[in-house]
Amino acid sequence: MNDESQNKMGTPTPEELREQVERTRDELGQTVEALAAKADIKAQAKGKAEAVKAQAAEKTAAVKAQAAEKTGTVKAQAAEKAATVKAQAAEKAASASGQIREKTGQAAELVKDRTPDAVLEKTAQAAAQVRESAARAGQYAADRTPDPLLEKAGRAATAARANRAPLIAGGALLIAFLLIRRSRGRNR
Repeated sequence: MNDESQNKMGTPTPEELREQVERTRDELGQTVEALAAKADIKAQAKGKAEAVKAQAAEKTAAVKAQAAEKTGTVKAQAAEKAATVKAQAAEKAASASGQIREKTGQAAELVKDRTPDAVLEKTAQAAAQVRESAARAGQYAADRTPDPLLEKAGRAATAARANRAPLIAGGALLIAFLLIRRSRGRNR
């Protein structure tokens, strides 16, 4: 039997054997690399640490996004509630102001109705005298007051005129408070 007949019968040729050895070496090298990778605990730990780090970063980003969304929602709700409360407060203040004006007017009418005519006449005369005396005192003060001080007083008077409503409301509140306090004192 010769080499060719053996090749036909299934015996590999030297060339085929070399190729088979080469393939086996490659497979063995890959297997050794896989085993070495499995045995390399540092590399595995590093890989897992990177995976955990990536997951933590993703979760942190998701939590931040949720927090930002909730913060925006809470801010919007707070602004809406603040606007509602402000509107309600303004409405109540206007209502209270109207009630105070009405009560003050009623109190003034009541005082005027219960005051005898002689007292009203004397009060009117006294008020006229006070106005006259005040006018003289004002003129005297104006004549004796330095110009820079007069200018400052003029600015203060202008500011008071510009803010009449708060001043009147404050005075009305004070009068109402005093009347209520007085009536409660009588009830005790």
